[in-house]
Amino acid sequence: MKEFLEGSRVVAEIVKLCKPGVISAYPITPQTHIVEELAQFVASGESDAQFVNVESEHSAASVVLGGSASGVRVYTATSSQGLFYMAEVLFNIAGLRLPVLMTCANRAISAPINIWNDQQDSVSLRDSGWIQLYAEDIQEVADLHLIGYRIAEDKSMMLPVMICMDGFTLTHGIETADMPSQELVNKFLPAYKPLYKLDVENPITMGPLVDPDYYMEARYAVQQTLREAIKFIPKVTAEFSKVFGRDYNGLIEGYRINDAERVIVAMGSVCGTVKETVDALRAKGKKVGLLKIMSYRPFPYEEIYAALKGIPRVAVLDRALSLGSYAPLAAEVKAAFFGKKKKPAVISSFVVGLGGRDITKDSIKEVFSLLTAKERVGEFIDLKPELLKEEY
Repeated sequence: MKEFLEGSRVVAEIVKLCKPGVISAYPITPQTHIVEELAQFVASGESDAQFVNVESEHSAASVVLGGSASGVRVYTATSSQGLFYMAEVLFNIAGLRLPVLMTCANRAISAPINIWNDQQDSVSLRDSGWIQLYAEDIQEVADLHLIGYRIAEDKSMMLPVMICMDGFTLTHGIETADMPSQELVNKFLPAYKPLYKLDVENPITMGPLVDPDYYMEARYAVQQTLREAIKFIPKVTAEFSKVFGRDYNGLIEGYRINDAERVIVAMGSVCGTVKETVDALRAKGKKVGLLKIMSYRPFPYEEIYAALKGIPRVAVLDRALSLGSYAPLAAEVKAAFFGKKKKPAVISSFVVGLGGRDITKDSIKEVFSLLTAKERVGEFIDLKPELLKEEY
């Protein structure tokens, strides 16, 4: 049924339909509306989950770790500094192969303090072992939560999944979303049956001290599973399409790139603005397009190579920085062509929208105009020169 809802309410409704046994989160802007709604569902009896109130994000992550280890479906959500406060536990969750699902309401990182959107928080946790999927709009937000649980809980995966949605733009934005029935959700996402769990009747050890004779193999196993996820994610999205009628590759999406001469690569809500700009430029005869990245971890190198190898000029938009190095998404895209004979003549890198600065159609047009034979590395778009002073 189509409903006109705030993005955070959509997440809460979808999570309720997924029937988690344990929910724990600590409120932080712009994630707060999600957990407020879920707490209300539990209080009113609409959800049978146990909502555990905690004093910090570190504790919230620890609670869902314990809940998942005991064999129930779990859920948490956070943002920005809260995600960083969870970081220690997030590495443990992945290393313990626990299928936790988390929503990250993407928000800038301090300092200076900023509550608006960019993707620095989740991008900085890219090496934690979590699968990371990025949504363009509120419908994708809803769908990716269902897809995320199916991926995480499959016996061949058993890894946590982070659904990333741009703060305020999607968490507080209101759009029409096709909300599924409980019957359809049950069809796609059956009750969770853990592969292993903590049980006093059948005791096992989780998280033991591992010496050098075993540690490397444990990390190798996580790496191999993430590589296998590249093939597994499209299988889950194909099943999703059969049930719900909406098609996702789950890894990438090409928009008007078949004959394109210039293509922008991006992820998250900015892709909607890029699509509108592409349409406007196409109407003027410009051969431009978009390649949307949905899966940042695992990173779909071969799929990106296949999509872009024939494109003369490529621009990568980053809404995050790796200070002192190349912009993170751009570095990954360039790595997709390492050792390949056929590649774009130019892959330029642009940094946009940090701290919630608007990315307008004019911003996207500027990127396309700067996509020339000259390669640009980490060029900032929409900087304010009057604010650039020597003391910075």
